Amino acid sequence: MNPFEYRNGELHVEDVRLSQIADQVGTPTYVYSRQALLDVYQRYVDALGDHPGTVCYAVKANSNLAVLNLLAEAGAGFDIVSGGELERVLKAGGKPEKIIFSGVGKTRDEIRRALEVGIACFNVESISEIDHLAEVAAECSKIAPISLRVNPDVDAKTHPYISTGLKQNKFGIGIQVAEEAYLYANSLPSLSVKGIDCHIGSQLTDVSPLLEACDRLLELHDRLVQQGIAISHLDLGGGIGVVYRDETLPSIADYFAQVKEKFGDRQLAIFCEPGRSIAANAGVLLTHVEYLKMTRHKNFAVVDAAMNDLLRPALYQAWQNIQPVLQAADDAEVKSWDIVGPVCESADFLGHDRELALQEGDLLAVMSAGAYGFVMSSNYNTRGRAAEVMVSGSRFQVVRQRESFADMIRGESVFAG
Repeated sequence: MNPFEYRNGELHVEDVRLSQIADQVGTPTYVYSRQALLDVYQRYVDALGDHPGTVCYAVKANSNLAVLNLLAEAGAGFDIVSGGELERVLKAGGKPEKIIFSGVGKTRDEIRRALEVGIACFNVESISEIDHLAEVAAECSKIAPISLRVNPDVDAKTHPYISTGLKQNKFGIGIQVAEEAYLYANSLPSLSVKGIDCHIGSQLTDVSPLLEACDRLLELHDRLVQQGIAISHLDLGGGIGVVYRDETLPSIADYFAQVKEKFGDRQLAIFCEPGRSIAANAGVLLTHVEYLKMTRHKNFAVVDAAMNDLLRPALYQAWQNIQPVLQAADDAEVKSWDIVGPVCESADFLGHDRELALQEGDLLAVMSAGAYGFVMSSNYNTRGRAAEVMVSGSRFQVVRQRESFADMIRGESVFAG
């Protein structure tokens, strides 16, 4: 489903005009389609079918409570990477027994809280973390369920900042020493080995690296079984990409079918951690054109959204489509524009060299902004963070108020000494 389409020359989300949202809520504003979020989640559920397992939404992609609540009510599990994300999931109605805790730097307090509520599994990323987790679990008189995140040294052939499965990356335990790490963890009485975890990166447009990683994990699984270590699940991570521009994507159903075939008669549940693929194309960022600045070298459209609102273009040199909410007249003059924000950095851009017919005051939609948009935003230049809106059919609701100056300075004080 594409929830964003032009009707009578105006861009809609489901049955709501985006201009109506901008008029009532202002800009910059993130807008999410409820149905689009559910549709992609359901594709994963359907691909899993009657095979045991859980689709665990990666909270880091978009952690708005309305998004989390929607997926929790649909039956999703959750992949978290911090104590704050744990509390968000619980606040949104997520079930602790469907939460997996990833991340390289879990604190003792975070571990203690996760044990207290009874999460499904910790994805452990180092020998040191094995020791810390075992100690905290023993102190709490708990047995911590774990899987080890194995780094298979597989090149996902994606942006280096989002590649996580190579030996030079900080994530996971090298596959060469993974068997030894499992034997050690299995010897500790306060730990219970449950699974094998792997996540090699996101925005993959080819399943070959994922399937290669799966092969290596299954080989490890078979060696562990021979050592007497029972493994109940294989966590495949996220990985499946989305269309930002002209990417050709693999079918989720075909990918899962190939994984199941590789399992053979192994009795393994499938866990997966999709985030980007569920949320990205379910959202847009609305922004108004404030100024048009033409120079001898470049044309700049200065908008009211900036790198503090949407960091991906500056951080990853990411390309996202930018569309006018109201289509221009057929005879309107099209020029090449750099879409830039008001932040005092040359890296503050949303798009380079976009062919558009623009006027000051135009409303633009930055597409594919539902994942790694608001969650990566900041108050740089003392700019309040954007509002967030959820749309369902012909209705919409503000699910996060625009941040005020009072919100930004809450907790600050002038030194009185």
